[in-house]
Amino acid sequence: MSAIFVLLAGLGSMALGYFFYSRFIAEKIYRLDPDFVTPARAMEDGVDYVPTNKFVLWGHHFTSVAGAAPIVGPAIAVIWGWLPAFLWVTLGTVFFAGTHDAGAIWASVRNRGKSVGALTGEVVSRRARTLFMIVIFLVLLMVNAVFAVVISNLMVSFPSSVVPVWGAILVALVIGQLIYRRKANLLIVSVVGVAALYALIGIGPVVPIELPEAALGLSNKALWILILFGYAAIASLLPVWMLLQPRDYINGLQLFVGLIILYGAIIISNPAIVAPAINSNLPAGTPSLLPLLFVTIACGAISGFHGLVASGTTSKQLDRETDLRFVGFFGAVGEGSLALAAILCATAGFASFADWEAVYTAFGAGGVNAFVNGGAYLISGGIGLDPVVAATLLTVMAALFAGTTMDTGLRLQRYIFQEWGDIYDIGWMKKPLPATLLAVGSCIALAFGAGGASGSGGMAIWPLFGTTNQLLAGLTLLIITVMLVRNRRPVWYTLLPLAFLLVMTLFALLTQLHTFYLQENWFLLSLDLVVLVAAVFVALESASALSRNRRDIAGGAHEADR
Repeated sequence: MSAIFVLLAGLGSMALGYFFYSRFIAEKIYRLDPDFVTPARAMEDGVDYVPTNKFVLWGHHFTSVAGAAPIVGPAIAVIWGWLPAFLWVTLGTVFFAGTHDAGAIWASVRNRGKSVGALTGEVVSRRARTLFMIVIFLVLLMVNAVFAVVISNLMVSFPSSVVPVWGAILVALVIGQLIYRRKANLLIVSVVGVAALYALIGIGPVVPIELPEAALGLSNKALWILILFGYAAIASLLPVWMLLQPRDYINGLQLFVGLIILYGAIIISNPAIVAPAINSNLPAGTPSLLPLLFVTIACGAISGFHGLVASGTTSKQLDRETDLRFVGFFGAVGEGSLALAAILCATAGFASFADWEAVYTAFGAGGVNAFVNGGAYLISGGIGLDPVVAATLLTVMAALFAGTTMDTGLRLQRYIFQEWGDIYDIGWMKKPLPATLLAVGSCIALAFGAGGASGSGGMAIWPLFGTTNQLLAGLTLLIITVMLVRNRRPVWYTLLPLAFLLVMTLFALLTQLHTFYLQENWFLLSLDLVVLVAAVFVALESASALSRNRRDIAGGAHEADR
């Protein structure tokens, strides 16, 4: 199969989805109002609530939700063949992710920028909110702890990436000052910022940086993990315009340049996809495609983490309500494009089928390394870029995306502690600094408590990330659906994705429960049960709220349409 055909089919489908389906959802279902006063305007504080140019906000939203997941998930899922991953990414982007992400922003904007967790208390019930926030906390804990491991592994494996990864922070700080303090022209700032970022990528291989293999009783990977948590704690306390927004924006532009290089190399060299469309010779121990495909590929199709970002930070920066179509839907298309690139790198970035099979020897093989090595092979073969520079470019892309997600994830975890402070009236927990220390402390406790001196404890609960994350997406769709019922709007466009996602996720949770039992892994089995019980109760509470609201509407005691 020609990689060009798959590339054009994927991009064409997502473009059509954005231009036509997203317009229908925005105008007929969410009914976006250009005159609605958003929380960023009504509650502007210069720290969290900041009216933002939609292109800059798109960069923040897109890079925060993307992370390394749209690379890792598809690069693992191609073990079942490239076709199932391709279909789920393209259809999921159009009919699931875009509607979900834009809906989460809409629901939050219409409720003073509240997160989906806090919204659950108002839309469904207080009991559902308590259970829902436990699921949210677990997802954020997994993301922060695991992405720290992913980034530290990349910096140890590819020392050439250290200078560009950390140099990007300085570039972002300068850009933030230029945009908000100096009111500099956005186009000029963008060009200079991207040029500086790529200059750093050129410097990286010349000045590789490696930490000592061991210091203070810790490995170099563990030291990087501690440094990353220290950085993320500081970043989460800074005003969003100072570092978070410009860092995400410049990374979003960098991704587009990286994708243009990668896609251009594919079009020039026209490589063949060496992996099978459907793999009938799966390695021993590979789980069934149904339902695991739909939880292995989350970001790039649909992901619950998106709802946290959409209602946690994005909604607080939205200048005009109509901007959310571009920010939410086009953010999903950007992520789908990255997932499509990961599929092509992990299936066409090999010289032969035998080379591909030598990598995909077990479920979980491939991942970021398949993306980096396969992508470097494609770029080098297509435009003749030095393989080391090409690998550095892709490593930096993956590390920066994981880093921006970690920045946002820790800020969101801080919000969770502050919301718990509000709910239970604990004064000191409402303050940013103590809440940040609790957020970082819980991540470090997991990293070094479960992982020992290696700091890789996040990996201990990572097998549950896919199911917990997709469960969160389903529950967010439930909140949106209840709001649509209250406003007497059509619900099928959120109800059908919701039903599919809940069935697949509960199926996957039960499948994993059986696997953990056979493995006698009682820790994960217990955690799986907690997530499963929380999901069932929240779903029942939501169904009850849905039914109650429909009865109220039928009886005339409904909320006014707005």
